[in-house]
Amino acid sequence: MIPGLIVVAAAGLIFNSLTVEVSGEELRWHFGPGLWSYRLALDEIETVSVVRNKWWNGFGIRMAPSFRLYNVSGLDAVELYLKSGDTRRIGTDDPQGLAAALKRATGGV
Repeated sequence: MIPGLIVVAAAGLIFNSLTVEVSGEELRWHFGPGLWSYRLALDEIETVSVVRNKWWNGFGIRMAPSFRLYNVSGLDAVELYLKSGDTRRIGTDDPQGLAAALKRATGGV
């Protein structure tokens, strides 16, 4: 019972928040205190759009048939179609703001 509680507490700490940052050259995001962080060069992004996930896509890090999702709560996300053909969805409580910041940083993709 105690090991199960420890696992649940650790997952709660790690996936309690998602921080997303747009810099001049890359998009960075990490869960919770930053144990897992991700980076994506802005020049790899082909298009940016606001999407709404289905409830069954879940939360955390998910791999769906057509995209990879990073999300902690809610259904709103920004979808990034990459030049490689891959798709990433970043969950956010401000999808229009994140999409606008990415479009400014990438020159309007």
